[in-house]
Amino acid sequence: MNILSEIGNIGIIPVIKITDINTALPLAKALCDGGLPAAEITFRTDCAKEAISLITTAFPKMLVGAGTVLTVGQAEDAVMSGARFIVSPGLNPSVVAYCIKNGVPVIPGCATPTDIEKALELGLDTVKFFPAEAAGGLPMIKALSAPYKVKFMPTGGINEKNINAYLQNDRVLACGGSFMVSDELIKNKDFAGITALTKKAVSLMLGFTLAHIGINSENGEQARKAALLLSTIFDYPVTEIPISYFAGPFEIMKHIGNGKNGHIAVGANSVDRAYHYLKNNGIEFDESSILRHDNGKMRFVYLADEILGFAIHLTENKI
Repeated sequence: MNILSEIGNIGIIPVIKITDINTALPLAKALCDGGLPAAEITFRTDCAKEAISLITTAFPKMLVGAGTVLTVGQAEDAVMSGARFIVSPGLNPSVVAYCIKNGVPVIPGCATPTDIEKALELGLDTVKFFPAEAAGGLPMIKALSAPYKVKFMPTGGINEKNINAYLQNDRVLACGGSFMVSDELIKNKDFAGITALTKKAVSLMLGFTLAHIGINSENGEQARKAALLLSTIFDYPVTEIPISYFAGPFEIMKHIGNGKNGHIAVGANSVDRAYHYLKNNGIEFDESSILRHDNGKMRFVYLADEILGFAIHLTENKI
């Protein structure tokens, strides 16, 4: 998996300004504990280079990049310290050229058509949209997406209230945000608070919901009778599809399907991000069950193990 795909699967890249080097490692641990093993360490402070080195050494599986990179010298320092990607507030051709030459993913800041055309000319297909909210927000991204086939990583003004609106757009690779790692939280060394806010952000992004419960039956007639009974009891509408009947949140299979007793469908805002998050937490999947859209995005996958006789699969939330 390439770095940009990994960024997209993580979904939220915490943007961090470290002024006290002693906070670097507990801050990284707080993010990992909260479910976001990633960080963009900004070169706004003198200890950014050291912080990247410490974090990448102590947390080798964490995806760490350097942000606010303004010069080739800073890019060199970041890469030598272990940064796996470079982010800049604007498009500096020299920085981009250095990164391309050295095989380092670079995401330069772009906010206008001219910026994007320069990025495309340099061979890039992913840009940072900055400052996102001040530069027109999601409507601007939608407008820019019409003529330009690029992916955006919006940063600036992203918070828990608007992040899902951005992430639901197909052209948004991921969002950069600092709302879970504010200067005040870091200054006060409130790492428990950072973990809690990170968990909240991840939960909001994933959006796990109970989509429906599937129940196995022996044949179509048995399934039909069960669906009608549920409809009579709970006044659920009944809908028939080729493999089953739906009665409200219940899917009655016309055959013995996955799972000893049936299946439970869990909705997610992005199946790809949910799959990536759960795998990172040790959950195994039945890889043969993966179904994808024509654009390659995952839309369906079963977990490897049943729970009390029920197979579990991820599906897309209806947004």
